[in-house]
Amino acid sequence: MAFAVVRVRSPRDKQKRIEDTLNMLRLNKVNHCTVIPENPKYEGMLTKAKDMITWGEIDKDTLIKLLKYRPDLDEDQMINKIEDHTDFEDLEAFAEAVVSDKITLDEIDGLKNLFRMHPPIKGYDNVKKPYKTGGCLGYRSDEINSLLRNMLGPEYGDSDSEED
Repeated sequence: MAFAVVRVRSPRDKQKRIEDTLNMLRLNKVNHCTVIPENPKYEGMLTKAKDMITWGEIDKDTLIKLLKYRPDLDEDQMINKIEDHTDFEDLEAFAEAVVSDKITLDEIDGLKNLFRMHPPIKGYDNVKKPYKTGGCLGYRSDEINSLLRNMLGPEYGDSDSEED
């Protein structure tokens, strides 16, 4: 399973070790998103930065929407990069491989593992509380997909979503 990680909080009053962890995850600004594989190294990083980020398991459909959303590449350029650098024929097969941790987005030259997202429609719930207690920080399992679709906006995501 792959995790989608979104930075929620601003850089104020954070410790140097948390700032370094966020930089290693490529989450330099609020509303930046990255997709990482599930392994103990990344899980330790997520735990360390849990007061600044939210994460969960991304599904194939949401990953396809994220890849199509990329402003620096159109869909034809994306498919050409995938065909040139991998054995996958289309975006759906590539997204399935990323979600099942067979390949990462970093393995393709010219494809950045960073999505600059819009703030969610109707904003975040509470950026100082964990997700389990009504906030938006920390682990949220597959609920990250509704947050990401909400951040994509009505043209890519769910326009009538009531989540975060």
